[in-house]
Amino acid sequence: MKRSITVREFARLTTAQVESSLDQATLTNSAFDWLCGEHARLRSSGADLIQLSDRRSLRLDNYVGVIESPCGTQIEVLPKTLDTAEDVPRARRQLRQMLARALDIPSRELTPADIDTFDGPLTEWVATRFLQGLDRLIKRGIRFEYQRVEEEQRFQRGRLDIVRQLRQPPDRRHLFQIQHDVFEPDRPENRLLRSALEMVRTFAQSPANWRLAHELASYLAPVPLSTSISQDFRCWRTGRLMAHYGPIKPWCSLILNEQTPLSMIGRWRGPSLLFPMEKLFERYVAGCLRNSLLPDAQLTCTARDEWLCKHREADWFRLEPDLLILSGSKRWVLDAKWKRLDAALGNADDKYRLSQGDLYQMFAYGQKYLRGSGDLILVYPRTSTLSGALQPFHFSETLRLWVVPFDLDRGVLAEQVGDIPLRHHDNRDCDPEGGSWRSVA
Repeated sequence: MKRSITVREFARLTTAQVESSLDQATLTNSAFDWLCGEHARLRSSGADLIQLSDRRSLRLDNYVGVIESPCGTQIEVLPKTLDTAEDVPRARRQLRQMLARALDIPSRELTPADIDTFDGPLTEWVATRFLQGLDRLIKRGIRFEYQRVEEEQRFQRGRLDIVRQLRQPPDRRHLFQIQHDVFEPDRPENRLLRSALEMVRTFAQSPANWRLAHELASYLAPVPLSTSISQDFRCWRTGRLMAHYGPIKPWCSLILNEQTPLSMIGRWRGPSLLFPMEKLFERYVAGCLRNSLLPDAQLTCTARDEWLCKHREADWFRLEPDLLILSGSKRWVLDAKWKRLDAALGNADDKYRLSQGDLYQMFAYGQKYLRGSGDLILVYPRTSTLSGALQPFHFSETLRLWVVPFDLDRGVLAEQVGDIPLRHHDNRDCDPEGGSWRSVA
């Protein structure tokens, strides 16, 4: 029998009987042992799924999503930005919105209603989006291609393979070695769709998804399963004739675990999709800001031009900020940090819960990328304890650092700082809690 648990990041899970909340829950012994086993297996690849406290309890890491144990225990891990159980639907909506942006889903393929009106586990939402996309694709028609077939027949069909025919032993000269082309749907894209569909059929729980998955399976029955997922994804074609395959590729890639390092999944035992929240937040911020920049501005996520120092005529310690905005001769360096700050802790001891190492890092970015003059921005999620930008931190008279919250619901910076070239925002002062914008000079 399936059992569902909903917690947030860094929650404590234990086999002891405790009162369930967002920060703690009780696990069965089998689910606890399975999580420990998955942690040991994944740790070798650098992914810490959990933090073991003792033999009876563990603490989740900063992964969000859904994971299901072989015994049927489904653990839903939501972002740590939610405060109470009443915020669970909102946290699910934020997570789906961030995932859609991180996967670069076109807005015409995903309306706000698709995100807002669905209130269920992430895996069921992914299954719904994949099945709806596959349904549209099949109605438009899947692509066929010619496959070369070499076989031996009693009759001649297509082209006679002269070399193989001449090598026939005398007792088989009445058979023909032939080559011919067959027009069939066996191609990499369709094999991947069939494999993803079979996986969705195993975990779809809603009646609508279950019925649609089995209906679509009959249409893809002639297509074999993929025997090499990575190879087939490399062979996925693009172009005018394959344009209608584009919208479903991110969902197919996500289900078949080709979104590394965005997603992480263990050996398939059930619907399990986990995402490192730091990377997801970074990609969400990058995608939203890219759509908000003025036409003459450019955002790059791959800035790797500067190094911290030289040693023996060689560059050492590459500096790689998360985001770099360029507009003419001006630059802005941004770093996204998935951490809850508290604006009420503005004293010399607590320091808003800022990390000293993060400020050292931003200082190095400012010296190398901005040449010691300009604006640096640390972006944190907007929460009940951080609704507006903090007063700037001055590294020098010409170099300053801003700490700005990012509105996860609207996908914008809660406040505009400095003169970042963002569109459709003005200088009106208004209430951040009201969902409107206010600019800080």
